[in-house]
Amino acid sequence: MDFLLEIFMRQLLDPFRIGLLLFLVVTTVRNSHATGFAIPLALGIAFVAVLIPGAMGQGGASLFPEIGVGIAVNAAWAAAMLGAWALLRRLRLTISPPRGREAKRCRWR
Repeated sequence: MDFLLEIFMRQLLDPFRIGLLLFLVVTTVRNSHATGFAIPLALGIAFVAVLIPGAMGQGGASLFPEIGVGIAVNAAWAAAMLGAWALLRRLRLTISPPRGREAKRCRWR
């Protein structure tokens, strides 16, 4: 159990993984109208989970526990980033000044 917790904490705080997932989420959200949303995001999460342990060989663990824990960590990070994206988008929609006809009727400035 300590073995999996060590893998989980190491992968959770990996800045390379966080950066890859951040750009994966941004790319998925921006291209979702053309490529869809769920399948590219799920494949990207699995790709990052396989790429990092396979290419960098972190620690002496077997590859399968690293990949399994990596999928869980990647899904958690992606969910947190998507939640932040949705919150930011909602705040931006409510805070942004009125445009068009509403701008002429409203005294925003």
